[in-house]
Amino acid sequence: MLKKLHSNIWFSRITNKYVLSSILFAVWMLFLDTHSILIQRDLSKEIDHLEQDIEFYETELETMRTELHELESNPKAFEKYAREKFWMHKPGEKIVLVELPEKE
Repeated sequence: MLKKLHSNIWFSRITNKYVLSSILFAVWMLFLDTHSILIQRDLSKEIDHLEQDIEFYETELETMRTELHELESNPKAFEKYAREKFWMHKPGEKIVLVELPEKE
């Protein structure tokens, strides 16, 4: 049985020292190396996530720039923003907070 296996052409080609070393090298590079495919896949996912974050923050930055331009050019918008965000008021005015009941 063993002699028959050794006489098989595929067995002799696979057990060639160059083929075995190539297979070992491929397995090492694909799975065991510090730059393996698994690590590269994880890094690619992280890059995609960071690019999405960059896109989100760029749109937020553009929104804030338009809001800043509006506040700098319109004094009534500036007063409204100060009253809503920081509860600022003119002397003699009272701030009344109204809590709306939560809908269940």
